[in-house]
Amino acid sequence: MGPTRPTREKIKELRVEGITKRFPGIVACDSVDLTIGENEILALVGENGAGKTTLMNILMGLYQPDVGKIFINGRPVQFKGPADAFAAGIGMVHQHFMLVPNMTVAENVALGLKESHTHLRLDLSGVKKRIAEISERYKLPVQPDAYVWQLSVGEQQRVELIKTLCFGARFLILDEPTSALTPQETDDLIVLLRRMASDMSIIFISHKLAEVTALSDKVAILRRGRVVFKGTTAGQTAAGLATLMTGHEVVLPRNEGVDGCGEERLVVQDLCVKSDRGFLALDGVGFSVRSGEILGLAGVSGNGQKELAEALAGLRRVEKGRVSLMGRDLTNRSPREIIDAGLGYIPEDRTNEGIVSSFSIKENLILKDFASPKFSHGIFIKSQEEARNAASLQERFDIRCSSLNSAAGSLSGGNIQKVILARELAREPKALIAVYPTRGLDMGAEEFIHTRLLELRAKGVAIFLISEELDELMNLCDRIAVIFKGKILDILAGREATRPALGLLMAGIRPEAADRAAEPGEKA
Repeated sequence: MGPTRPTREKIKELRVEGITKRFPGIVACDSVDLTIGENEILALVGENGAGKTTLMNILMGLYQPDVGKIFINGRPVQFKGPADAFAAGIGMVHQHFMLVPNMTVAENVALGLKESHTHLRLDLSGVKKRIAEISERYKLPVQPDAYVWQLSVGEQQRVELIKTLCFGARFLILDEPTSALTPQETDDLIVLLRRMASDMSIIFISHKLAEVTALSDKVAILRRGRVVFKGTTAGQTAAGLATLMTGHEVVLPRNEGVDGCGEERLVVQDLCVKSDRGFLALDGVGFSVRSGEILGLAGVSGNGQKELAEALAGLRRVEKGRVSLMGRDLTNRSPREIIDAGLGYIPEDRTNEGIVSSFSIKENLILKDFASPKFSHGIFIKSQEEARNAASLQERFDIRCSSLNSAAGSLSGGNIQKVILARELAREPKALIAVYPTRGLDMGAEEFIHTRLLELRAKGVAIFLISEELDELMNLCDRIAVIFKGKILDILAGREATRPALGLLMAGIRPEAADRAAEPGEKA
């Protein structure tokens, strides 16, 4: 008897056997075998492009395997689409949230609930009741009437979880659930997932190996589409898992250089910038970055980092203050003028701001220089020079793809970041703005990007690194500034910075205030 469309029941065991999926020029999954038992948490890890998301998309019916079978509770099933997976009780929270920003939480949930549609109207009161039940059961606080655009990233993720649970998920797949969360939000999510595991099994994809060892019962590692390790998580170390992921020992580099910084290159004075909602996101921000220096910016997401990066890159208007590069005033100059002045920019949103997804990889590698005599003659691109440039950068930056003519949007997140990094560094910038350059990347890609940044520092480039990863900042930076509510609270020497000190500043507490609070008998 052939595979049947499953009915919803408690999933005591989900098993995949021999799953293989090919795309043009690449085998994304190669004879993958995995088993997840009742109430287990399985971590699925691997380098960017190892096949993790492809495998999960097969489980959700988004892709059909070329070879292999899926079994639920020992019975073969076939998912012709996501509706079949939902019917079986499998739900997935994607890395990029599937929410409509200008709709409320309740409206977003109602969109996917057939029973909420009655006589061409939405039964929002019923949806809100269901949200309240799920929220109470799993301790997931949300505001049903809040608009999605008003919510933080962590709150939006709670909405995605509630939406999936409202659909009846009894088996949960999470794709990079902590990639955009603050450390505090990550800790909360780990506690939540442990609590949820008493009701269901969970697969989560992650590059953050400390979370893997802290949360999962079992771990499976994919490398180039094949399972190279599967077993219990107990006894595993982050370093050991990283070695299995990449096939070699991964050692994140540190900034061991002496203070050989030169003249001030990038200078920001009394900068005031408005947010999209009209209030001041930056209020009198000032700092400088010297040649051969990495200045880091730490802070909880939403404290002005986005607005600062966009103002420096010419993408957001400056209301007051001055930005200069090597003495040249770049305040409110166009992005083209800023690029030509020698400022490199690695944006936060690599997919929508860093590349043109539909353009080929080789076209993306010359996006900022296509009009230069090197790459064009009149209105015509010099295709041979474009191809030579792409081949050279592919080798230098280890860009893994089936063809340089492939659409850049088809690449994994790590390889998209390498394309952006290759393009920016090939231009030999005088200063570089790097915004969350390793967010969502595996340790191998993280090691590669950290090495490139330190090489730039050694060449005398001024680097402004915005990150929420405190270990990244402490490993790489000569100095670390901390931003809170649009103001720089303090700038610490990189070698003297500690997680507790940075954490207090990120919460808006200056060291002297913390000392006063600790003194007994102090009056409020």
